[in-house]
Amino acid sequence: MGRSGPGRGRFGGDRGVSPGVTLDAGPLIGLDRADRRVIVLLARADQTGAPVIVPASALAQAIRDPAQQARLTRLLRQPRTDVAPLDRVDATNVGRLLAASATSDIADAHVVICARRSGTGVVTSDPDDLRRLDPDLALTVI
Repeated sequence: MGRSGPGRGRFGGDRGVSPGVTLDAGPLIGLDRADRRVIVLLARADQTGAPVIVPASALAQAIRDPAQQARLTRLLRQPRTDVAPLDRVDATNVGRLLAASATSDIADAHVVICARRSGTGVVTSDPDDLRRLDPDLALTVI
């Protein structure tokens, strides 16, 4: 797993970033495809009891047929997994972030909002888009 930017550590556990991870769509898709990097990262989270945050917007990008996506469905059923809804407050914050960054990807902005709120780092396969939204975001790149 590659790491980039400030605040890196296992599950963001150093430099003011809380234990736990926020997942964008890339690792969710990777989990579904049995990407070993994602499986190992989630196994470590499980061993340490670290929370796993899944923004609903990222989930919508990754899920297609829950009956055929056993690994993803299993992750969503874990007690340490929190699917964060895109509610009124988050939608407003997402819109403000998109305006401030002059970008347009709602799911990426929602990932950033969820990571900021939970104080966790983000596991991503697309660091450039997230960096445009928040250059200081703790990222683990898979």
